[in-house]
Amino acid sequence: MKARTALIAIAVGAAAVLGVLAAAPALAGPANGTGPGFDPGPGMSTGPGPGAGTMRGTGGCLLGTALSGTLTTEQQTTLTANADEEKLAHDLYAEFATRYDAVVFDRIADAETVHLSAVRTLLDRYGITDPTADRAPGNFATPAVQTTYDDLLATGLTGERAALEVGVTVETADIDQLRTALEGLTAPDVQRVYTHLLMASEHHLAAFTTWLGR
Repeated sequence: MKARTALIAIAVGAAAVLGVLAAAPALAGPANGTGPGFDPGPGMSTGPGPGAGTMRGTGGCLLGTALSGTLTTEQQTTLTANADEEKLAHDLYAEFATRYDAVVFDRIADAETVHLSAVRTLLDRYGITDPTADRAPGNFATPAVQTTYDDLLATGLTGERAALEVGVTVETADIDQLRTALEGLTAPDVQRVYTHLLMASEHHLAAFTTWLGR
């Protein structure tokens, strides 16, 4: 659970990271994010095949017409951490996509691009410095995030199954963090984006779980 703990710690601004991958809890679900009760929501694609359910368009479309609100200092820190988390997920999946045949990595990496764009739009709207600006793939300004990325990447490069487990770990941590971030949040635009990201992470987790054959 150490890697999952590290990712959650990053989301709340913790300085220490214990980035060692372990098995993370998984949600059962169809590979393509469809089925009874599935509501893809605006901007979602339900294309065929494992790993579907990724998001199309630009980050701005996730905000829709939602108005700005007020963020506490803690909520601003969480928003900043979300940018790091979305970049971390994207960079990991993009790297795994170049090494393994599982299309789930390509498709979810594309979704993370849209997610990061949405978070960056919010950072700009609220006048908050973007920690991911002008950062190359796999490069992070926050030392804790860099350590977590390096550890998860090293684990994922040991084999395709290990990389899928990394996906489960990342998405599980994201779900926990987003649920916490939504508590007490009143800014409509940030609420809207976080809700979309939470729904997407749940579908991503289901996709990775299915590819693992669970």
